[in-house]
Amino acid sequence: MELDERKIKILNSIIQTYLITGEPVGSRTISKYTDLNLSSATIRNEMSDLEDLGYIVQPHTSAGRIPSDKGYRFYVDNLMKEKIAEVDEMKDVLIEKADKLDHLLKHVAKLLATNTNYATMISAPQYKRNKLKFIQLSRVEDNQLLVVVMLEGNVIKNRLIEVDERVSEDEVAKLNILINTFLQGLNLQEINMELIQRMKVQAEGYGQIIGHIIDAIAVVIQEEDDLEIYTSGTTNLLKYPELGDREKASELLYMMEEKKALSELIVDQEDSGEENKNPIQIYIGSESPVSTMKDCSIVTATYELEEGVQGTIGIIGPKRMDYKKVVGNLQTMMNQLDDIFKKK
Repeated sequence: MELDERKIKILNSIIQTYLITGEPVGSRTISKYTDLNLSSATIRNEMSDLEDLGYIVQPHTSAGRIPSDKGYRFYVDNLMKEKIAEVDEMKDVLIEKADKLDHLLKHVAKLLATNTNYATMISAPQYKRNKLKFIQLSRVEDNQLLVVVMLEGNVIKNRLIEVDERVSEDEVAKLNILINTFLQGLNLQEINMELIQRMKVQAEGYGQIIGHIIDAIAVVIQEEDDLEIYTSGTTNLLKYPELGDREKASELLYMMEEKKALSELIVDQEDSGEENKNPIQIYIGSESPVSTMKDCSIVTATYELEEGVQGTIGIIGPKRMDYKKVVGNLQTMMNQLDDIFKKK
């Protein structure tokens, strides 16, 4: 017998509630949390049908029910179908978008360098406060699991983890339900020790694996935080006598090539922007967080592709730079980027 939409919603609610509470679930609880607007009596009838079909069981004489292995399997199979289809659909789109964005940002850096006659930099957008959209566990070998993580913005990352004990397909299925029930919609800062402990209790003997999964999620989020920076017009700095002597020029060229110092500048821009609520920051000489730029002025701006998805544009030149022209160029470029991505 194929389950209708109402039975599926009730079964999903029973499983999700049981995973959180660990207690048998009654009809009154389901009536509070579903969008079916059904009476407790109607829900009891549906639960009785689900029990007859083997999707839920009654552990003792109370009215509460818990999922059976068949119920878990139905839930997981449908969840996986939906999410795997979403992941597969997004992969090609993400690759295409990433490629286009890469070319666009390089073009922006080159255009600003040409228009201002200074050096320019632009960071690829980052997904701030990255939230977990979906986690999928797959068994690779008896003692290996593949953790696939989809982050906000449909960024997909994966990590292979080693486990000490053999995990069956059914056990992997239950772990998939558990981790998604607890972690979907959270960012790394919201995954605290209390939440992890509750997950480990629910995991019933697989607490160590839960720890490995949390570690893997933390790693992929931190990898996503790594900055990609594009630069252009570096040699423009040599046109200005105050920056053109051998020692200063060498330091500046090395800094633009290595980009590590530029990462520090971007982090400072983000922190300053949050404090001042100003998308454009101007650093003059010693105000710069980068010591090798004490003879320069730097103007940076934050661009936003969508909520929480931000990057930084910077223009670097002598302290006597044309500030009005530089700020005008940055504002224009921010507006153009906004127009390009709001149309997509």
